Amino acid sequence: MGKGGRRAYAAVSLLAAGALALTGCSQGGSKNGSGDQKDSENAKRQQSSIDFGDAQDSVGPAAEISGAKAGGTVTVLQRDSYAHLDPAQIYVSDEGSLASILHRGLTGYKATSNDGAKHEVVGDLATDSGTTTDGGKTWTYKLKDGVKWADGTPITSADLRQTFERLFAPFVANGPTYIQQWLANTPGTDYRKLLKDGPYKGKHLSDSILATPDDKTIVFKFKEPKPDLPYALAMAGYSIVSAKKDTQVKYDKAPMTAGPYKIADFKSGKSMTLVKNTNWDPKTDPIRHQYVNQFNILFNKQFEDSTKAMLDGTGTNATSISFNNQVDAGNLSKVLGDSALKSRVVSGYQPYVGQMNINLSQPEMQDKKVREAIAYALPISPFVRAYGGAQAMEVAGGLISPTVSGYNPNFDPFGKKKKPAGDPAKAKQLLKEAGKEGMKLTFGYINTPEGQQYSTAMAAGLQKAGFNVQRQEIPAETYYDQVSKVKNNYDIFHTAWGADWPSASTVIPPLYDGRTIQDGSSNYSHINDKKVNADIDRINKITDPVKAAEEWNKVNEYIVKDVVSNIPTAYYKQTQIAGPKVGGMVYDDVLGGVDPRRLFVK
Repeated sequence: MGKGGRRAYAAVSLLAAGALALTGCSQGGSKNGSGDQKDSENAKRQQSSIDFGDAQDSVGPAAEISGAKAGGTVTVLQRDSYAHLDPAQIYVSDEGSLASILHRGLTGYKATSNDGAKHEVVGDLATDSGTTTDGGKTWTYKLKDGVKWADGTPITSADLRQTFERLFAPFVANGPTYIQQWLANTPGTDYRKLLKDGPYKGKHLSDSILATPDDKTIVFKFKEPKPDLPYALAMAGYSIVSAKKDTQVKYDKAPMTAGPYKIADFKSGKSMTLVKNTNWDPKTDPIRHQYVNQFNILFNKQFEDSTKAMLDGTGTNATSISFNNQVDAGNLSKVLGDSALKSRVVSGYQPYVGQMNINLSQPEMQDKKVREAIAYALPISPFVRAYGGAQAMEVAGGLISPTVSGYNPNFDPFGKKKKPAGDPAKAKQLLKEAGKEGMKLTFGYINTPEGQQYSTAMAAGLQKAGFNVQRQEIPAETYYDQVSKVKNNYDIFHTAWGADWPSASTVIPPLYDGRTIQDGSSNYSHINDKKVNADIDRINKITDPVKAAEEWNKVNEYIVKDVVSNIPTAYYKQTQIAGPKVGGMVYDDVLGGVDPRRLFVK
């Protein structure tokens, strides 16, 4: 969400598996416990499309949560500080969770069940989920009456134009790129040519592309039908930005907000305080609540720290939660097996797929036999074990999650499901054939307890095959910023990604289109394969979702088996716990974790 996990389900990336999982993502919504059958049902449910709501569905306030009351302070224990607060730069899950109560967009996902499992896309700031009369080439949105910024000024179409035009500016490098590419009618990074400096030098997109005919209306005009626009607009990365308060690069640390909360204080790496936005009107918001008076967010709380605090459940721990930290591996079985904890534990299947990226920008990685040796040698079991074993993860064969249409459970070209500890003998033979025995392999890993654990064991497995592995730690807070640089020093590094909405069209193009390579891009392996690029263009024109899903899976299998640029590691599950006095606890499929928008103090 992601990046590690992204998904238009809110495009949230996730802090799972030691490397934020990029957004694009969601999790189960199932309460306390799993089992293979429940996991399967959970995953299949998430493959279903989400309907677009009408004007009536978009009217606030959000449905009341049973037993909820206003007041109190919730302490939020987070492992990583937030690298980005500017909506345009948000594409990982922890920042997406925060964005759900700070920022608002034209559309959003409204829960239609009380367990986080069912949703519809509705108008958030807009009066509905969008109107099109030509099959998706032209989309019109109108702002609701009475929507305001946290400083009390009205939100207008000038803010909407600023929001979408600034996406073309060079400093915006970490968020989603769907709408930019659609407006420019081009894949890859060429969209920037449409408005290379954004709106900051006096130029604007013409009305033939983006029109704002009055203070409350915006019209998107695409060359090709874009029926998924309401999904894309619901992503945190397309939340609106204030035209008057847009400080460009500096906006990333001090944004103007429109959601139910605003930032009172932020000490990067230490803490953040959120207080109520008194200019947020619940009558305009069908998605969020504002029960809690204040959120005190504390960083540098590892999974074990946050789990122990909430198991303690006394003092401030009684009203503690984590938006993204999962239950640590050492306590997972205990938490899932204790019936007394059932009411404050949620667990489910996520859309994230972990993968070890082989950096194709490195000259040594150009040899396919070397890449195949890495693929066979890489042990997956240490990765799964670091997060709690089968209750936390499932060994992956491909790059498409069980939660996304097109998933093939039988695909496993390197035998990881049968040999999760790797096949060092096969790898050693390949390395010998390549004449690269003893070659140096730089392994960039996230500096967390889990990252240290799995990277050490994975490095040992690679060394058995004849590699000389050098591990290099990367700070968790800036992990994705570092590995998404075109010129980084790592040969291999792990990321995770979740679909931005339930389609592999939000997995294959953002991760593997060679034309997207730039700093901040999600093409972490720097794959630039002519067949993959051509297939992306071809499949994007297929209107039958079933046929498209089949074709996307073929690309997935080609990348894993023939290009060997990305080695699947695991499909993610997640279990989270809260203190005994935190109410409104559900795992939301769209956010891929606990839903901050419905929390209250009992």
